[in-house]
Amino acid sequence: MKQILQNISNGKTDLKEVPCPKNKLGNVLIETRKTIISKGTEKMLIDFGKSSLLGKAISQPDKVKQTLEKIKNDGLSATYDAVTSKLEQPVPLGYCNVGKIIDSSNTNFAIGTRVVSNGFHAEIVRCPKNLVVPIPDKVNDETASFVILSSIALQGIRLINPSIGEKVIVFGLGLIGLLAVQILKANGLKVLGIDIDRDKCALAKKFGAETIDLSSVKNPISTAKEMMDGKEADAVLITASSTSNEIIHQATQMTRKRGKIVLIGVVGLDISRDDFYEKEISFQVSCSYGPGRHDKSYEEEGHDYPYPFVRWTEKRNFEAVLSLMEEGKIYIEDLISKQFDLHEFREAYDELNNSNSLGIILNFPSDNIDEKKVRSIHISQKENVSESNLKVSFIGAGNYASRTLLPLFKKHRSLLETIVTSSGIGSTFHGIKNNFKTASTDINFALDDESSSVVIATRHNQHAEQVIKSINSDKNVYVEKPLCITLEDVHKIEETMLKSNKILMVGYNRRFSPLIKKMKSLLVLKKHPKSFIFTMCPGSIDNDSWVQDINEGGGRLIGEACHYIDLMRFLVGEPIIDYSIRKLKEFDDNISLEDKFIISLAFKDGSIGSINYFANGGTSFPKERIEVFCDDSALRLDNFMKLEGFSWDNFNKQRVFRQDKGQSNCIKEFLDSVNDDRESPIPLQEILEVSKITIEIANKLRGT
Repeated sequence: MKQILQNISNGKTDLKEVPCPKNKLGNVLIETRKTIISKGTEKMLIDFGKSSLLGKAISQPDKVKQTLEKIKNDGLSATYDAVTSKLEQPVPLGYCNVGKIIDSSNTNFAIGTRVVSNGFHAEIVRCPKNLVVPIPDKVNDETASFVILSSIALQGIRLINPSIGEKVIVFGLGLIGLLAVQILKANGLKVLGIDIDRDKCALAKKFGAETIDLSSVKNPISTAKEMMDGKEADAVLITASSTSNEIIHQATQMTRKRGKIVLIGVVGLDISRDDFYEKEISFQVSCSYGPGRHDKSYEEEGHDYPYPFVRWTEKRNFEAVLSLMEEGKIYIEDLISKQFDLHEFREAYDELNNSNSLGIILNFPSDNIDEKKVRSIHISQKENVSESNLKVSFIGAGNYASRTLLPLFKKHRSLLETIVTSSGIGSTFHGIKNNFKTASTDINFALDDESSSVVIATRHNQHAEQVIKSINSDKNVYVEKPLCITLEDVHKIEETMLKSNKILMVGYNRRFSPLIKKMKSLLVLKKHPKSFIFTMCPGSIDNDSWVQDINEGGGRLIGEACHYIDLMRFLVGEPIIDYSIRKLKEFDDNISLEDKFIISLAFKDGSIGSINYFANGGTSFPKERIEVFCDDSALRLDNFMKLEGFSWDNFNKQRVFRQDKGQSNCIKEFLDSVNDDRESPIPLQEILEVSKITIEIANKLRGT
């Protein structure tokens, strides 16, 4: 199928052939009929992409700060690689989609239902059920394509909460502003529209508003008051796009005492306190389509808000707009500037530069549905040339897989066969970039191809099933940590491996770091039990990140601290016989994150150790510090760059120019094992032991 993608690094927009997305529970697949190109969001993204690196930095100072912190911890080279990798990854465009259901995945949508959604500019899109609404028969496709934009306007109006007869100013008469005018008029409100474009003012008049044309009016504040019978507005809805702070100032002067200002657009926000203080004006920024936006539980997992307590959600706003359209209260014919067929997408995006244009509709072909639904595409015509005969396929292509694993598997001369992602965008982009033969959204395609090995780099809750399927498909497996997130899954994998002669490797790369190997070679000279202190300051991540979700990511203990349990197990060289854990009590009782804790481990040889995992540590402190004490001597390793010895014979310190956490050696060892038909570089029993104990510790932390 075809999909419009943008390269953020240069702003280039292309129509790409990608595999059809895989549907998942609680989602639908939609064959697209029409979409709208947004003059707001999409143009902003394209303009951002076309700007220089300096321009990008100026517009995102928070990202600059994160980048500088990463340079401190990971070095300039690693940071540069991460930034450039992020910028070059394609971004799907579009969020106003009309089409018909072709796969409902137990969502109660009938196949063939005509629907509107926030889907991309793609021939087939996957959307969660709470962002999909059936279209009434009386509403045609062109009209329905304006539902999402209308919902943005409607949500801003709901925040104003106007009463019949009140006066509302709409500042900015672009597409969303003109839709807002119609919705306000449909609800019995007096509307004054303001814009610098005479033609847009004329349209607003046609929809029932009075208008102020800023190109001909010198004092809009006094003019507005005159046009509202000498009174100030009850509310101002700002839908304009501008860097100027003047719009906010003017809005306050046009608003009555204790009135409201709601911002939908993007304007300068250098706000004068006096403007708001003297009148006690309320100011609020509207979030897109309404309650539920950016809420993972609502949008991705399909959990609705209780109707009596959250009357208007995203989906209910969509439905409300469709009702207005069905009743003829929203008129869109004059809002359509031009329509283009999908193959004319470049001309369509050029139209964004036309200041007079409003709604730009893309029409999608209705034939060849079977071709659109194909989930695997051939992407490389080149012959892979390698000294190795090892063919490798990838399942998953997220940040770590694309930035670290893929380059290293290429470095070690494996032949790349199939790459699989659920959306198809990542598999196509990384497949072309890394010369894979095939891009797919179907895991079975990777399991049935000619590869001898599979790399699994998906979300953690998928690992167990994919490992078992891969082993049963006679594939060697390299799975990113963790192996899995439940004890039940550990046992299932163990049972599978007992029946197989294939290699199972988990990406516990730190034990393969050159400085860790040096540390190990020093420690084996000491005969007495050792004491370990591992201090990790990984930094905080959002509470709603999938990694923090114990059902998806397993939590940070299982998802990341497993590295350090494995590393200590490796350095000791003996089984773990006992453990305990203490968690930091959060100030907020509602917060229960697994990212601030101390694990204590005891080993068969008498060695002991603690893993201090502190997400609340300062970023200037070493992200990973490893300390070992034994026989009146000590070792300290900081960030896998500097190893120091204290009271050691013939060892003082060792440095490496670039941080090396062992990823390259880890992958090389795996490939060598496959090539030479040897056992896994990490013994299976150690993998299972570390996985079991990690999950048991997490369960103990949770009280389960």
